[in-house]
Amino acid sequence: MTTTTRPAPAAAATDGARATARRRPRRGRGYAVFLLPGALLALAVIVVPLLMNVGTSFTRWSGVGVPEWIGWDNYRRLLDDDNFWASFRNILFLIVAMAVVPTLLGLLLAAVLYDFVATRFGARTASLFRSGFYLPQVLPVAVTGIVWGWILHPGYGALNALLERAGLAPLARNWLGDPRYALYSVMGVLIWFQVGYPVVMFMAGLQRVDPELYEAADLDGANRRQKFARIAVHVIRPEIYVVLVTTTIAALKVFAQIFVLTRGGPGNATLVPSYFAYRNFFERAQVGYGAAISTVLALIIVLLSVVFLRLQARGEDA
Repeated sequence: MTTTTRPAPAAAATDGARATARRRPRRGRGYAVFLLPGALLALAVIVVPLLMNVGTSFTRWSGVGVPEWIGWDNYRRLLDDDNFWASFRNILFLIVAMAVVPTLLGLLLAAVLYDFVATRFGARTASLFRSGFYLPQVLPVAVTGIVWGWILHPGYGALNALLERAGLAPLARNWLGDPRYALYSVMGVLIWFQVGYPVVMFMAGLQRVDPELYEAADLDGANRRQKFARIAVHVIRPEIYVVLVTTTIAALKVFAQIFVLTRGGPGNATLVPSYFAYRNFFERAQVGYGAAISTVLALIIVLLSVVFLRLQARGEDA
């Protein structure tokens, strides 16, 4: 008489699971192939140049010949450079012009377009205004800079001509050539340039607000301002964080508008770190010193990005 021994149910299930796991490809392994080109591009365009820039910041180099290692001398020189500190004082004003004011104006304009214009005149009219606000973001910076240079020119500029025709000739100024007004004139141009981006972001975020929340607020007697402050702003907080992060980084990196409008002048009235680094790189052939300025700027941008992201994560958790 023959006895057949059957495997225990648990052992059979374990063997079956192992066989299935061997046959089934690991989930996610195939996607690495598609991420590889982007990772290689980021390595070649971002990581390697950044490391080379950091290494160059510890040298004295004119861009030709062999760099001379000088250690921390460039960074010590930064601490005693009045132009360096002036550029960072100016960048605080530009953060206000490119991040704080556009965010507040963007909230106001987005609310008006979404809650008033779209309901009274239709969604197409609101989209038309939104496109108009966003247009400066699409236009080339060189073109807008040249146009604003014409508008603000002290001799034949449109702004001074309008002031004279309105009987306000004493208010005419050399807007970009006077150190007292140059930075504020650049701030006005940057506000005009930047405000369309928050408008688009916030109008997209307002579409996520549940209409039932507004209906409940109406039943409680809330007015339009209270509904916007207590409901809409709370819902679109992720968009607000994104706008603040991206516009602050853009303000820290601003270069093209300064280059086209003032080239950091008059004097150092509109000097910013990116243009200060460019001046040392290409005009003074002090590549190591320019690399040190760029390294400090990159470090500040990374630290601010980490702080903003952590604040956003805490806000979402709350």
